[in-house]
Amino acid sequence: MVTFIQQIGRIQFGFGAIDLVNSELALLGAKRPMLMTDHGVVAAGLQARLLTAMQGQVPAAVFDSCPRHPTEAAVLAALEKFRQAGCDSLIALGGGAVIDLAKGVALMSTHEGSLADYAMENARPGKIMPTVSPLIAIPTTAGTGSEVGRGAGIALTGASGNIKAVFMSVNLVPKVALCDPELTLALPPVITAGTGADALSHCLEGYLSSAVNPPVDAIALDGVHRLVESLRVLIEQPQDRDARWSVMMGALQGGLSMWKGLGIAHALSIPLDAFDLHHGTLVGMLLPEAVRFARPVAAAKIAKLDQLLGGPTEQKISDLNRALGLPQRLSDMGVPESALQDVAQAASVSVFNKSATRPASAEQYLEILKRMY
Repeated sequence: MVTFIQQIGRIQFGFGAIDLVNSELALLGAKRPMLMTDHGVVAAGLQARLLTAMQGQVPAAVFDSCPRHPTEAAVLAALEKFRQAGCDSLIALGGGAVIDLAKGVALMSTHEGSLADYAMENARPGKIMPTVSPLIAIPTTAGTGSEVGRGAGIALTGASGNIKAVFMSVNLVPKVALCDPELTLALPPVITAGTGADALSHCLEGYLSSAVNPPVDAIALDGVHRLVESLRVLIEQPQDRDARWSVMMGALQGGLSMWKGLGIAHALSIPLDAFDLHHGTLVGMLLPEAVRFARPVAAAKIAKLDQLLGGPTEQKISDLNRALGLPQRLSDMGVPESALQDVAQAASVSVFNKSATRPASAEQYLEILKRMY
């Protein structure tokens, strides 16, 4: 078996990393960037912080209406503004939704056809070309890892409504990631919890993935330990700078871990996202069940996790979830019981089920969902 090992573009990591934005634009030869962000980031003062860092070199265009969940309609709206302003690059300032949406714009700014043509269900290998417009990602949460990831999740407009599609290519990796923990200091506790759980899920499911990649396994194990310890600190001390640094590093490590693929928690998350749930909160809640399901076929790997966390991994993650205030049941999140059968079927054919260390059948997914309901 041949192992695929490829990583990332440039990363600037640490307090003050945002101040390097102009020098990174210059290295890319980018002269007319479009800034993509959302209203929450603007209200938090982070767009103003970026403009200060840019020292008068204002973006050629600004799209500040990124929705909570990326959609094809939003990609097309931003793309129109990108083209009208003659932009040559993008700056994504926000959480994973903003960065994923910017990836969609970067793709469609240089590729013909419709966005659906490039979804994993339809795209041939290599269909997404290196001509994707350069993107600088500046995460304002510590969770998705999209700033170093090759994937994006965007809801396509179809006859049955918006259906989330996955886009995957090494050419979607942002050219630069500016990871500045300062931008996360004022995050509300619920966002810290949900995004932190997301980062943990990427490290843990990436580690357990069936792919062979020892360098990523080492990164993932460090990320799991770092996140569990530091998220506990932030529950009581949200302004702790060392913990914020570690959680953002854990999110970055989660983004690197995803290169191996993910598992059943993420397979379930794709159809469940249709109920407008917070993705990180959802996968964090599902994670103990995912570990429990994987244990029979990944005993040696999970034993390392048990040793690292000081007890059964399923229990340790459940304890952390409760401490973070995450919901314990799908019913608590408003998922209708009538939807479980369809969710189970969709999860069984998900790309993430294929990379799980123990792929599940639709019947097994339904059993998991009923236990979590």
